[in-house]
Amino acid sequence: MVDGTTTLTAPPPRADQRGPRPRATTVAILAMGGEGGGVLADWIVDVAEHAGYHAQTTSVPGVAQRTGATIYYLEIFPESAIARAGRPPVLALMPVPGEVDVVIASELMEAGRAVQRGLVTPDRTTFIASTNRVYSMTERTAMGDGRVDVGELVKGAAAAAKVFVHGDFARIAESTGSVISASLFGALAATRVLPFSREQCEDAVRRGEVGVAASLAAFAAGFAEAGRVEPAPPASAALPSIAVGPLVRELAARADSAFPPASHAIVLAGLTRLADYQDVRYATQYLDRLEPIRDVDAKHGDGGFALLRETGRHLALWMAYEDAIRVADLKTRRTRFERVHGESRATGGQLLRINDYLHPRIEELSDILPAGLGRWLLRTAWARWVVDRLTSRGKIVTTTSLGGFLQLYVIASLRPGRRRSLRFQREQQKIEAWLAQVLAIAPDDYALALAVAECPRLVKGYGDTHALGNRNFDAVMAALPTVRRHADPAASVRKLRDAALADDTGTKLAAALGEMA
Repeated sequence: MVDGTTTLTAPPPRADQRGPRPRATTVAILAMGGEGGGVLADWIVDVAEHAGYHAQTTSVPGVAQRTGATIYYLEIFPESAIARAGRPPVLALMPVPGEVDVVIASELMEAGRAVQRGLVTPDRTTFIASTNRVYSMTERTAMGDGRVDVGELVKGAAAAAKVFVHGDFARIAESTGSVISASLFGALAATRVLPFSREQCEDAVRRGEVGVAASLAAFAAGFAEAGRVEPAPPASAALPSIAVGPLVRELAARADSAFPPASHAIVLAGLTRLADYQDVRYATQYLDRLEPIRDVDAKHGDGGFALLRETGRHLALWMAYEDAIRVADLKTRRTRFERVHGESRATGGQLLRINDYLHPRIEELSDILPAGLGRWLLRTAWARWVVDRLTSRGKIVTTTSLGGFLQLYVIASLRPGRRRSLRFQREQQKIEAWLAQVLAIAPDDYALALAVAECPRLVKGYGDTHALGNRNFDAVMAALPTVRRHADPAASVRKLRDAALADDTGTKLAAALGEMA
Protein backbone atom coordinates (compact mmCIF):
# COMPACT_ATOMS: atom_id res chain seq x y z
CA MET A 1 0.00 0.00 0.00
CA VAL A 2 1.55 3.30 -1.14
CA ASP A 3 -0.36 6.61 -0.71
CA GLY A 4 -3.61 4.72 -0.41
CA THR A 5 -3.02 2.87 -3.69
CA THR A 6 -2.45 -0.84 -3.96
CA THR A 7 0.43 -1.84 -6.24
CA LEU A 8 0.37 -5.33 -7.69
CA THR A 9 3.56 -6.99 -8.94
CA ALA A 10 4.04 -10.28 -10.76
CA PRO A 11 5.62 -13.06 -8.69
CA PRO A 12 9.27 -13.85 -9.50
CA PRO A 13 9.76 -16.71 -11.96
CA ARG A 14 10.29 -20.14 -10.59
CA ALA A 15 13.80 -21.59 -10.70
CA ASP A 16 12.83 -23.93 -13.55
CA GLN A 17 11.59 -20.93 -15.61
CA ARG A 18 14.84 -18.94 -15.39
CA GLY A 19 17.56 -19.20 -18.06
CA PRO A 20 21.17 -19.96 -17.22
CA ARG A 21 22.53 -17.30 -14.91
CA PRO A 22 25.64 -15.63 -16.36
CA ARG A 23 28.65 -15.33 -14.10
CA ALA A 24 31.82 -13.35 -14.16
CA THR A 25 35.06 -14.80 -15.50
CA THR A 26 37.68 -14.47 -12.77
CA VAL A 27 41.44 -14.00 -13.15
CA ALA A 28 44.09 -13.80 -10.41
CA ILE A 29 47.63 -12.61 -11.18
CA LEU A 30 50.43 -13.12 -8.63
CA ALA A 31 53.48 -11.00 -9.48
CA MET A 32 56.34 -9.34 -7.65
CA GLY A 33 57.35 -5.71 -7.90
CA GLY A 34 58.81 -4.64 -11.22
CA GLU A 35 57.39 -7.58 -13.17
CA GLY A 36 54.52 -5.67 -14.75
CA GLY A 37 51.66 -7.43 -13.01
CA GLY A 38 49.62 -4.24 -13.10
CA VAL A 39 50.36 -3.80 -16.80
CA LEU A 40 49.18 -7.36 -17.49
CA ALA A 41 45.96 -6.68 -15.59
CA ASP A 42 45.44 -3.45 -17.56
CA TRP A 43 45.93 -5.29 -20.86
CA ILE A 44 43.27 -7.84 -19.92
CA VAL A 45 40.87 -5.07 -18.88
CA ASP A 46 41.53 -3.18 -22.11
CA VAL A 47 40.95 -6.15 -24.40
CA ALA A 48 37.79 -7.09 -22.44
CA GLU A 49 36.29 -3.61 -22.66
CA HIS A 50 37.00 -3.37 -26.38
CA ALA A 51 35.36 -6.79 -26.86
CA GLY A 52 32.12 -5.78 -25.18
CA TYR A 53 32.73 -6.84 -21.59
CA HIS A 54 32.43 -5.03 -18.29
CA ALA A 55 35.76 -5.39 -16.45
CA GLN A 56 37.03 -4.59 -12.97
CA THR A 57 40.51 -4.95 -11.49
CA THR A 58 41.84 -4.58 -7.96
CA SER A 59 45.22 -5.21 -6.36
CA VAL A 60 46.41 -6.19 -2.90
CA PRO A 61 50.14 -5.59 -2.29
CA GLY A 62 52.32 -8.20 -0.63
CA VAL A 63 53.58 -7.64 2.90
CA ALA A 64 57.14 -6.85 1.80
CA GLN A 65 59.66 -7.61 -0.91
CA ARG A 66 59.75 -11.36 -1.58
CA THR A 67 57.56 -12.31 1.40
CA GLY A 68 54.48 -12.19 -0.77
CA ALA A 69 53.55 -11.07 -4.27
CA THR A 70 50.96 -8.49 -5.16
CA ILE A 71 47.67 -10.14 -6.15
CA TYR A 72 45.91 -8.49 -9.07
CA TYR A 73 42.33 -9.69 -9.32
CA LEU A 74 40.03 -9.21 -12.31
CA GLU A 75 36.44 -10.05 -13.06
CA ILE A 76 34.93 -9.61 -16.51
CA PHE A 77 31.23 -9.79 -17.30
CA PRO A 78 29.50 -9.62 -20.72
CA GLU A 79 27.75 -6.30 -21.40
CA SER A 80 24.96 -8.19 -23.19
CA ALA A 81 24.04 -9.95 -19.96
CA ILE A 82 24.05 -6.62 -18.12
CA ALA A 83 21.67 -5.18 -20.71
CA ARG A 84 19.29 -8.12 -20.32
CA ALA A 85 19.36 -7.87 -16.53
CA GLY A 86 18.92 -4.12 -16.55
CA ARG A 87 21.46 -3.58 -13.77
CA PRO A 88 25.23 -3.82 -13.39
CA PRO A 89 26.72 -6.92 -11.77
CA VAL A 90 28.19 -7.01 -8.29
CA LEU A 91 31.84 -7.97 -8.71
CA ALA A 92 34.20 -9.16 -5.99
CA LEU A 93 37.36 -7.36 -4.91
CA MET A 94 39.39 -10.44 -3.93
CA PRO A 95 39.72 -13.96 -5.29
CA VAL A 96 37.72 -16.61 -3.49
CA PRO A 97 39.23 -20.11 -3.12
CA GLY A 98 37.57 -22.48 -5.52
CA GLU A 99 36.06 -19.68 -7.63
CA VAL A 100 38.96 -18.62 -9.89
CA ASP A 101 38.98 -19.45 -13.60
CA VAL A 102 42.53 -18.34 -14.43
CA VAL A 103 45.55 -18.05 -12.13
CA ILE A 104 48.81 -16.56 -13.44
CA ALA A 105 52.01 -16.75 -11.36
CA SER A 106 55.21 -14.93 -12.33
CA GLU A 107 57.47 -17.26 -10.33
CA LEU A 108 57.32 -20.88 -9.20
CA MET A 109 57.15 -20.20 -5.46
CA GLU A 110 54.22 -17.86 -6.09
CA ALA A 111 52.59 -20.69 -8.01
CA GLY A 112 52.97 -22.83 -4.90
CA ARG A 113 51.44 -20.09 -2.78
CA ALA A 114 48.42 -19.94 -5.13
CA VAL A 115 47.88 -23.68 -4.76
CA GLN A 116 48.30 -23.45 -0.99
CA ARG A 117 45.69 -20.69 -0.79
CA GLY A 118 43.16 -22.83 -2.68
CA LEU A 119 42.97 -20.49 -5.67
CA VAL A 120 43.74 -23.36 -8.07
CA THR A 121 41.17 -26.14 -8.42
CA PRO A 122 41.17 -29.20 -10.73
CA ASP A 123 37.57 -28.72 -11.89
CA ARG A 124 37.88 -25.09 -12.98
CA THR A 125 41.28 -23.38 -13.03
CA THR A 126 43.61 -22.83 -15.95
CA PHE A 127 46.97 -22.33 -14.27
CA ILE A 128 49.82 -20.45 -16.00
CA ALA A 129 53.14 -20.35 -14.11
CA SER A 130 56.69 -19.31 -14.88
CA THR A 131 59.27 -21.84 -13.69
CA ASN A 132 61.97 -19.26 -12.89
CA ARG A 133 62.94 -18.98 -9.23
CA VAL A 134 63.48 -15.95 -7.00
CA TYR A 135 64.45 -17.50 -3.69
CA SER A 136 62.42 -16.51 -0.65
CA MET A 137 64.00 -15.24 2.55
CA THR A 138 63.38 -18.55 4.32
CA GLU A 139 65.24 -20.36 1.52
CA ARG A 140 68.13 -17.89 1.64
CA THR A 141 68.57 -17.85 5.42
CA ALA A 142 68.26 -21.59 6.04
CA MET A 143 71.32 -23.09 7.72
CA GLY A 144 71.27 -25.94 5.20
CA ASP A 145 69.95 -26.16 1.66
CA GLY A 146 66.58 -24.51 2.15
CA ARG A 147 65.53 -24.50 -1.51
CA VAL A 148 62.11 -25.89 -2.31
CA ASP A 149 62.21 -28.87 -4.67
CA VAL A 150 61.34 -27.56 -8.15
CA GLY A 151 60.12 -30.93 -9.39
CA GLU A 152 57.72 -31.33 -6.48
CA LEU A 153 56.36 -27.80 -6.98
CA VAL A 154 55.62 -28.49 -10.66
CA LYS A 155 54.08 -31.86 -9.86
CA GLY A 156 51.82 -30.36 -7.19
CA ALA A 157 50.75 -27.49 -9.45
CA ALA A 158 49.87 -29.89 -12.27
CA ALA A 159 47.78 -32.03 -9.92
CA ALA A 160 45.91 -29.01 -8.55
CA ALA A 161 44.87 -27.43 -11.87
CA LYS A 162 42.43 -28.32 -14.64
CA VAL A 163 44.94 -27.07 -17.23
CA PHE A 164 48.57 -26.33 -16.30
CA VAL A 165 50.84 -24.32 -18.59
CA HIS A 166 54.40 -23.68 -17.44
CA GLY A 167 57.71 -22.51 -18.83
CA ASP A 168 60.51 -20.07 -18.11
CA PHE A 169 58.61 -16.97 -19.18
CA ALA A 170 61.11 -14.73 -17.38
CA ARG A 171 63.92 -15.98 -19.61
CA ILE A 172 61.71 -15.50 -22.66
CA ALA A 173 60.96 -11.92 -21.68
CA GLU A 174 64.62 -11.17 -21.01
CA SER A 175 65.68 -12.57 -24.38
CA THR A 176 63.25 -10.22 -26.14
CA GLY A 177 64.14 -7.15 -24.06
CA SER A 178 60.74 -7.02 -22.36
CA VAL A 179 59.26 -7.94 -18.98
CA ILE A 180 57.56 -11.15 -17.91
CA SER A 181 54.04 -9.68 -18.07
CA ALA A 182 54.21 -9.64 -21.88
CA SER A 183 55.28 -13.28 -22.23
CA LEU A 184 52.64 -14.36 -19.69
CA PHE A 185 50.01 -12.45 -21.68
CA GLY A 186 51.03 -14.44 -24.75
CA ALA A 187 50.70 -17.69 -22.80
CA LEU A 188 47.25 -16.61 -21.59
CA ALA A 189 46.15 -15.91 -25.16
CA ALA A 190 47.43 -19.32 -26.27
CA THR A 191 45.24 -21.15 -23.74
CA ARG A 192 42.08 -19.58 -25.26
CA VAL A 193 40.47 -19.76 -21.84
CA LEU A 194 39.28 -16.16 -22.25
CA PRO A 195 36.93 -15.30 -25.14
CA PHE A 196 39.51 -13.15 -26.94
CA SER A 197 41.60 -13.87 -30.01
CA ARG A 198 45.34 -13.42 -30.31
CA GLU A 199 44.81 -10.40 -32.54
CA GLN A 200 42.57 -8.72 -29.95
CA CYS A 201 45.22 -9.24 -27.27
CA GLU A 202 47.97 -7.86 -29.48
CA ASP A 203 45.82 -4.81 -30.23
CA ALA A 204 45.59 -4.16 -26.49
CA VAL A 205 49.40 -4.16 -26.29
CA ARG A 206 49.58 -1.69 -29.18
CA ARG A 207 47.09 0.63 -27.50
CA GLY A 208 49.41 0.79 -24.51
CA GLU A 209 51.92 2.69 -26.69
CA VAL A 210 54.87 1.85 -24.38
CA GLY A 211 57.55 -0.63 -25.41
CA VAL A 212 55.20 -2.04 -28.01
CA ALA A 213 57.78 -3.79 -30.22
CA ALA A 214 59.53 -5.59 -27.34
CA SER A 215 56.21 -6.47 -25.69
CA LEU A 216 54.83 -7.97 -28.90
CA ALA A 217 58.01 -10.01 -29.36
CA ALA A 218 57.71 -11.36 -25.81
CA PHE A 219 53.98 -11.97 -26.36
CA ALA A 220 54.70 -14.06 -29.45
CA ALA A 221 57.43 -16.04 -27.70
CA GLY A 222 55.17 -16.69 -24.70
CA PHE A 223 52.35 -17.75 -27.04
CA ALA A 224 54.66 -20.28 -28.67
CA GLU A 225 56.07 -21.52 -25.35
CA ALA A 226 52.59 -22.24 -23.99
CA GLY A 227 52.28 -25.03 -26.56
CA ARG A 228 55.43 -26.74 -25.34
CA VAL A 229 54.64 -27.93 -21.83
CA GLU A 230 57.67 -29.79 -20.48
CA PRO A 231 58.72 -30.72 -16.94
CA ALA A 232 60.92 -28.15 -15.22
CA PRO A 233 64.54 -29.20 -14.73
CA PRO A 234 65.33 -30.59 -11.28
CA ALA A 235 67.06 -28.29 -8.83
CA SER A 236 70.15 -30.50 -8.81
CA ALA A 237 70.91 -30.25 -12.52
CA ALA A 238 74.25 -31.36 -13.86
CA LEU A 239 77.09 -28.87 -13.85
CA PRO A 240 77.25 -26.86 -17.09
CA SER A 241 80.33 -26.98 -19.27
CA ILE A 242 82.96 -24.55 -18.06
CA ALA A 243 85.13 -22.42 -20.32
CA VAL A 244 88.75 -22.63 -19.23
CA GLY A 245 91.00 -19.62 -19.70
CA PRO A 246 94.62 -19.85 -20.85
CA LEU A 247 96.03 -19.52 -17.32
CA VAL A 248 94.15 -22.59 -16.08
CA ARG A 249 94.49 -24.68 -19.24
CA GLU A 250 97.60 -26.51 -18.04
CA LEU A 251 95.98 -27.34 -14.70
CA ALA A 252 92.83 -28.50 -16.48
CA ALA A 253 94.94 -30.86 -18.61
CA ARG A 254 96.57 -32.21 -15.45
CA ALA A 255 93.18 -32.80 -13.86
CA ASP A 256 91.93 -34.51 -17.00
CA SER A 257 94.84 -36.93 -17.11
CA ALA A 258 95.43 -37.54 -13.40
CA PHE A 259 91.87 -37.69 -12.02
CA PRO A 260 89.05 -40.12 -12.82
CA PRO A 261 86.34 -38.95 -15.25
CA ALA A 262 83.69 -39.14 -12.51
CA SER A 263 85.38 -36.21 -10.74
CA HIS A 264 86.24 -34.03 -13.75
CA ALA A 265 83.22 -31.70 -13.54
CA ILE A 266 83.75 -30.93 -9.85
CA VAL A 267 87.53 -30.60 -10.08
CA LEU A 268 87.38 -28.32 -13.12
CA ALA A 269 84.78 -26.10 -11.44
CA GLY A 270 87.01 -25.91 -8.36
CA LEU A 271 90.08 -24.98 -10.41
CA THR A 272 88.39 -22.13 -12.24
CA ARG A 273 86.79 -20.82 -9.05
CA LEU A 274 90.03 -20.76 -7.07
CA ALA A 275 92.13 -19.28 -9.87
CA ASP A 276 89.56 -16.49 -10.11
CA TYR A 277 89.41 -16.15 -6.32
CA GLN A 278 93.17 -15.90 -5.72
CA ASP A 279 95.61 -17.05 -8.43
CA VAL A 280 96.83 -20.09 -10.37
CA ARG A 281 99.15 -21.10 -7.53
CA TYR A 282 96.14 -21.36 -5.22
CA ALA A 283 94.32 -23.52 -7.79
CA THR A 284 97.41 -25.73 -8.01
CA GLN A 285 97.31 -26.18 -4.23
CA TYR A 286 93.72 -27.36 -4.63
CA LEU A 287 94.82 -30.15 -6.97
CA ASP A 288 97.73 -31.06 -4.70
CA ARG A 289 95.36 -31.41 -1.76
CA LEU A 290 93.01 -33.67 -3.72
CA GLU A 291 95.63 -36.15 -4.92
CA PRO A 292 95.87 -38.06 -1.59
CA ILE A 293 92.06 -38.18 -1.48
CA ARG A 294 92.04 -39.60 -5.01
CA ASP A 295 94.51 -42.29 -4.06
CA VAL A 296 92.71 -43.41 -0.92
CA ASP A 297 89.37 -43.40 -2.77
CA ALA A 298 90.81 -45.56 -5.56
CA LYS A 299 92.08 -48.06 -2.98
CA HIS A 300 89.14 -48.24 -0.58
CA GLY A 301 86.13 -46.99 -2.57
CA ASP A 302 83.73 -48.79 -4.90
CA GLY A 303 84.96 -47.12 -8.09
CA GLY A 304 82.38 -44.33 -8.06
CA PHE A 305 84.80 -41.85 -6.41
CA ALA A 306 82.08 -40.33 -4.24
CA LEU A 307 84.65 -39.39 -1.58
CA LEU A 308 86.80 -37.56 -4.12
CA ARG A 309 83.84 -35.69 -5.59
CA GLU A 310 82.41 -34.56 -2.24
CA THR A 311 85.81 -33.61 -0.86
CA GLY A 312 86.58 -31.69 -4.06
CA ARG A 313 83.26 -29.88 -3.90
CA HIS A 314 83.54 -28.75 -0.30
CA LEU A 315 87.26 -28.06 -0.48
CA ALA A 316 86.77 -25.62 -3.38
CA LEU A 317 83.97 -23.82 -1.56
CA TRP A 318 85.94 -23.63 1.68
CA MET A 319 89.14 -22.41 0.04
CA ALA A 320 87.11 -19.66 -1.69
CA TYR A 321 85.61 -18.33 1.55
CA GLU A 322 83.92 -14.96 1.34
CA ASP A 323 85.81 -12.05 2.90
CA ALA A 324 85.77 -8.28 2.42
CA ILE A 325 88.42 -8.57 -0.32
CA ARG A 326 86.26 -10.96 -2.32
CA VAL A 327 83.13 -8.84 -1.87
CA ALA A 328 84.92 -5.68 -3.02
CA ASP A 329 86.41 -7.54 -5.98
CA LEU A 330 83.03 -8.77 -7.20
CA LYS A 331 81.38 -5.38 -6.72
CA THR A 332 83.97 -3.54 -8.83
CA ARG A 333 84.07 -5.90 -11.81
CA ARG A 334 83.06 -4.67 -15.24
CA THR A 335 80.72 -7.64 -15.65
CA ARG A 336 78.76 -6.55 -12.59
CA PHE A 337 78.16 -3.05 -13.96
CA GLU A 338 77.18 -4.49 -17.34
CA ARG A 339 74.76 -6.94 -15.71
CA VAL A 340 73.09 -4.28 -13.54
CA HIS A 341 72.92 -1.92 -16.51
CA GLY A 342 71.19 -4.60 -18.56
CA GLU A 343 68.77 -5.53 -15.78
CA SER A 344 67.83 -1.88 -15.20
CA ARG A 345 67.27 -1.40 -18.95
CA ALA A 346 68.91 2.01 -18.76
CA THR A 347 69.11 3.69 -22.14
CA GLY A 348 72.10 5.50 -23.54
CA GLY A 349 70.91 8.87 -22.27
CA GLN A 350 70.22 7.69 -18.70
CA LEU A 351 72.63 7.65 -15.77
CA LEU A 352 72.80 4.55 -13.59
CA ARG A 353 73.62 4.91 -9.88
CA ILE A 354 74.49 1.88 -7.74
CA ASN A 355 74.45 2.27 -3.95
CA ASP A 356 76.00 -0.55 -1.92
CA TYR A 357 75.20 -0.76 1.78
CA LEU A 358 78.20 -2.05 3.72
CA HIS A 359 78.28 -2.84 7.43
CA PRO A 360 81.60 -4.53 8.23
CA ARG A 361 82.14 -5.75 11.78
CA ILE A 362 85.46 -5.56 13.55
CA GLU A 363 85.96 -9.31 13.01
CA GLU A 364 85.59 -8.89 9.25
CA LEU A 365 88.08 -6.01 9.24
CA SER A 366 90.63 -7.91 11.30
CA ASP A 367 90.21 -10.92 8.99
CA ILE A 368 91.81 -9.12 6.02
CA LEU A 369 94.66 -7.55 8.01
CA PRO A 370 98.08 -9.21 8.35
CA ALA A 371 97.76 -11.92 11.00
CA GLY A 372 99.75 -10.10 13.70
CA LEU A 373 97.92 -6.80 13.20
CA GLY A 374 94.56 -8.55 13.12
CA ARG A 375 95.19 -10.32 16.43
CA TRP A 376 96.34 -7.04 17.98
CA LEU A 377 93.14 -5.29 16.87
CA LEU A 378 90.94 -8.01 18.33
CA ARG A 379 92.64 -7.99 21.74
CA THR A 380 93.15 -4.20 22.12
CA ALA A 381 90.13 -2.62 23.79
CA TRP A 382 90.71 1.00 22.74
CA ALA A 383 91.35 0.01 19.10
CA ARG A 384 88.15 -2.05 19.04
CA TRP A 385 86.25 0.92 20.48
CA VAL A 386 87.54 3.25 17.75
CA VAL A 387 86.67 0.83 14.96
CA ASP A 388 83.21 0.18 16.42
CA ARG A 389 82.53 3.93 16.55
CA LEU A 390 83.50 4.28 12.90
CA THR A 391 81.55 1.29 11.57
CA SER A 392 78.56 0.87 13.90
CA ARG A 393 76.09 2.62 11.59
CA GLY A 394 77.30 1.07 8.36
CA LYS A 395 78.01 3.01 5.21
CA ILE A 396 76.41 3.57 1.83
CA VAL A 397 79.00 3.50 -0.95
CA THR A 398 78.00 4.77 -4.39
CA THR A 399 79.98 2.31 -6.45
CA THR A 400 79.25 4.14 -9.69
CA SER A 401 81.00 7.27 -8.42
CA LEU A 402 84.76 7.69 -8.63
CA GLY A 403 85.18 7.98 -4.87
CA GLY A 404 82.98 5.00 -4.06
CA PHE A 405 84.58 2.84 -6.72
CA LEU A 406 88.08 3.67 -5.50
CA GLN A 407 87.18 2.74 -1.91
CA LEU A 408 86.16 -0.76 -2.95
CA TYR A 409 88.97 -1.02 -5.50
CA VAL A 410 91.56 -0.40 -2.78
CA ILE A 411 90.08 -3.20 -0.67
CA ALA A 412 89.95 -5.55 -3.67
CA SER A 413 93.61 -4.75 -4.43
CA LEU A 414 94.58 -6.45 -1.15
CA ARG A 415 94.08 -9.84 -2.80
CA PRO A 416 97.82 -10.54 -3.40
CA GLY A 417 98.40 -10.15 0.35
CA ARG A 418 95.50 -12.38 1.36
CA ARG A 419 97.82 -15.28 2.21
CA ARG A 420 99.30 -13.22 5.07
CA SER A 421 95.90 -12.29 6.47
CA LEU A 422 94.54 -13.55 9.78
CA ARG A 423 91.47 -15.22 8.25
CA PHE A 424 93.50 -17.02 5.57
CA GLN A 425 95.84 -18.59 8.12
CA ARG A 426 92.95 -19.70 10.31
CA GLU A 427 91.00 -21.21 7.42
CA GLN A 428 93.99 -23.10 6.02
CA GLN A 429 94.71 -24.66 9.40
CA LYS A 430 91.13 -25.89 9.71
CA ILE A 431 91.12 -27.17 6.14
CA GLU A 432 94.29 -29.18 6.70
CA ALA A 433 92.89 -30.68 9.92
CA TRP A 434 89.65 -31.66 8.15
CA LEU A 435 91.47 -33.28 5.22
CA ALA A 436 93.69 -35.18 7.65
CA GLN A 437 90.56 -36.58 9.34
CA VAL A 438 89.12 -37.74 6.01
CA LEU A 439 92.38 -39.44 5.02
CA ALA A 440 92.80 -41.11 8.39
CA ILE A 441 89.25 -42.48 8.52
CA ALA A 442 88.84 -43.65 4.91
CA PRO A 443 90.94 -46.87 5.11
CA ASP A 444 88.90 -48.16 8.07
CA ASP A 445 85.44 -46.74 7.36
CA TYR A 446 84.80 -45.32 3.88
CA ALA A 447 81.19 -44.35 4.68
CA LEU A 448 82.26 -42.39 7.75
CA ALA A 449 84.98 -40.63 5.74
CA LEU A 450 82.34 -39.59 3.20
CA ALA A 451 80.11 -38.23 5.98
CA VAL A 452 83.04 -36.24 7.40
CA ALA A 453 83.85 -34.92 3.91
CA GLU A 454 80.34 -33.44 3.75
CA CYS A 455 80.58 -31.65 7.12
CA PRO A 456 81.94 -28.32 5.75
CA ARG A 457 78.34 -27.68 4.70
CA LEU A 458 77.97 -26.39 8.24
CA VAL A 459 80.36 -23.47 7.64
CA LYS A 460 78.61 -20.81 5.60
CA GLY A 461 77.47 -17.21 5.50
CA TYR A 462 79.04 -14.36 7.41
CA GLY A 463 78.74 -12.60 10.76
CA ASP A 464 76.79 -14.50 13.41
CA THR A 465 75.75 -17.20 10.93
CA HIS A 466 79.37 -17.96 10.08
CA ALA A 467 80.40 -17.95 13.74
CA LEU A 468 77.63 -20.43 14.62
CA GLY A 469 78.54 -22.64 11.66
CA ASN A 470 82.16 -22.73 12.79
CA ARG A 471 81.16 -23.71 16.32
CA ASN A 472 78.87 -26.44 15.02
CA PHE A 473 81.58 -27.81 12.73
CA ASP A 474 84.12 -27.87 15.57
CA ALA A 475 81.60 -29.62 17.82
CA VAL A 476 80.92 -32.36 15.25
CA MET A 477 84.64 -32.89 14.61
CA ALA A 478 85.31 -33.08 18.35
CA ALA A 479 82.60 -35.76 18.69
CA LEU A 480 84.23 -38.10 16.14
CA PRO A 481 86.03 -40.28 18.72
CA THR A 482 82.71 -40.90 20.48
CA VAL A 483 80.83 -41.40 17.20
CA ARG A 484 83.27 -44.03 15.97
CA ARG A 485 82.20 -46.31 18.83
CA HIS A 486 78.61 -46.40 17.52
CA ALA A 487 77.19 -49.20 15.41
CA ASP A 488 76.75 -46.88 12.41
CA PRO A 489 79.19 -43.97 12.76
CA ALA A 490 78.36 -42.46 9.35
CA ALA A 491 74.66 -42.26 10.20
CA SER A 492 75.51 -40.68 13.55
CA VAL A 493 77.64 -37.97 11.90
CA ARG A 494 74.86 -37.20 9.44
CA LYS A 495 72.39 -37.02 12.31
CA LEU A 496 74.62 -34.46 14.04
CA ARG A 497 75.04 -32.53 10.81
CA ASP A 498 71.29 -32.42 10.18
CA ALA A 499 70.69 -31.28 13.75
CA ALA A 500 73.21 -28.46 13.30
CA LEU A 501 71.42 -27.35 10.11
CA ALA A 502 67.96 -27.57 11.69
CA ASP A 503 68.11 -24.28 13.59
CA ASP A 504 70.17 -21.11 13.92
CA THR A 505 70.79 -21.37 17.66
CA GLY A 506 72.71 -24.64 18.05
CA THR A 507 70.07 -26.01 20.43
CA LYS A 508 69.24 -29.12 18.41
CA LEU A 509 72.88 -29.97 17.86
CA ALA A 510 73.54 -29.67 21.59
CA ALA A 511 70.62 -32.02 22.25
CA ALA A 512 71.87 -34.53 19.67
CA LEU A 513 75.37 -34.44 21.13
CA GLY A 514 73.93 -35.05 24.58
CA GLU A 515 72.03 -38.10 23.37
CA MET A 516 75.11 -39.59 21.72
CA ALA A 517 77.28 -38.99 24.76
